[in-house]
Amino acid sequence: MAYLLGIDTSTTATKALLMDDAGHVVAVGSTPHDHSSPRPLWSEQGPDEWWRATAASVRQALAEAGAAGPDVRAVGLTGQMHGLVLLDGAGAVLRPAMLWNDGRAQAQCDEIRERLGGLDALVAETGNDAFAGFTAPKLLWVKEHEPDVVARVAQVLLPKDYLRYRLTGGFATDRAGAGGTLLLDLASRDWSATVLDALDVPADWLPPTHEGPEVTGAVSAQAAEETGLAVGTPVVGGGGDQAATAVGVGAVRPGVWAMSLGTSGVVFAPTDAPHTAPQGRAHAFPHAVPGLWHLMGVMLSAAGSLRWYRDTFAPDTGYDALLAEAAGVAPGSEGLTFLPYLAGERTPHANPLAQGAFVGLTLRHGRGHATRAVLEGVAFGLRDNLELLRQSGVEAPDTVRVAGGGAVSPLWRQILADTLSVALAPVQTPEAAAFGAALLAGVGAGVWPDVATATDATVTVGETTEPGASDLGAAYDRFRDLYARLEPSFPRP
Repeated sequence: MAYLLGIDTSTTATKALLMDDAGHVVAVGSTPHDHSSPRPLWSEQGPDEWWRATAASVRQALAEAGAAGPDVRAVGLTGQMHGLVLLDGAGAVLRPAMLWNDGRAQAQCDEIRERLGGLDALVAETGNDAFAGFTAPKLLWVKEHEPDVVARVAQVLLPKDYLRYRLTGGFATDRAGAGGTLLLDLASRDWSATVLDALDVPADWLPPTHEGPEVTGAVSAQAAEETGLAVGTPVVGGGGDQAATAVGVGAVRPGVWAMSLGTSGVVFAPTDAPHTAPQGRAHAFPHAVPGLWHLMGVMLSAAGSLRWYRDTFAPDTGYDALLAEAAGVAPGSEGLTFLPYLAGERTPHANPLAQGAFVGLTLRHGRGHATRAVLEGVAFGLRDNLELLRQSGVEAPDTVRVAGGGAVSPLWRQILADTLSVALAPVQTPEAAAFGAALLAGVGAGVWPDVATATDATVTVGETTEPGASDLGAAYDRFRDLYARLEPSFPRP
């Protein structure tokens, strides 16, 4: 039996998914890892921990499938975007990686806009405004605060590309992930000489860019010994986690949108040409599919808000019990509103210091009301992002594909459908990002001729949730008004 392997390094775990060449998942290995926040707004991880987790997860998946390394035809990589990994000339890690949700580099965002000649010029070149979570602001922060580290930098990598280095011994990145660095020319899909010159970033610090299904190297003897893979197994470009998830749910053509309801929340719209939002308020990156781009809205705490709520207020109660209580509460939660800005916010509010809130509590409200308010608050945040993409000139389809842990809940899907006024089609894909990375590996290995053919053959769409009669318009208006009213009370940089 021939298999394809997708490796997904997220913030909390590294997962290795094995599928056969018909697209059936046969095994998933998962190894958790921790991250640290040594100071407010800081979020860091050790890259070597990712590698240990990768080796363990690959061996788990091979053992579960009863497979050996030579059975794997190709490997695809995906993982958390925007992280900053710095290596010296010997390939050693110079400092802990700064993650996508690290918000310390807000001042450097202002500096980037100034160096590029203003916001409009920055968006015209990269497709995006500067966000503290992106790679370039983090790099400027290190240059300013840790000059001893910068003096030894020889290579700048994204998290999954550090794993590529450990797998193959070579440096490379995919163009979808590279778009999230703020160092890429959106139109050419390659590094921007204009940005590199303005930010004084040497071009030789950055790896070559590749399309998602393109072979970037092969498993080395050292990596084979640690992972159980065979020497010479091809490793393809892969994609950032959201682009790979879009592949995993079949959002690989213009007009087929995807929504992710995981720790963060994403609305993802493929386009056949570079397309930017006014003032760069939505993210514009290349897709992992050659010849496509995408426009994307991102909220930082979606299903993560529900997890925080359960862990904080009902740690001994299961999600099913909480959701059952919420199902008995009328839409609008009787005036109780939840703002899901527990980790700051990305789009449409570029504010890493935004804060969450419950507003409108009365003696009438019980736990079911609070739970439903969390579900609705996340839905309202996703509607903000859907509306942002519409305002950017990308026409929304009648049906959006939805994946992620939160999408398992019929109640939450119904709240989302009612809030967004679109039908939601759940995609029954386990570990959608790793699944998408494995599909990209299959295209690179010649199992399928292109990505669209691969997804047509393997992605299964579940029963659609249609918008119902619930009117959440007034509750959504209240939600939007509250951000504007509370924003002056949030901390300042």
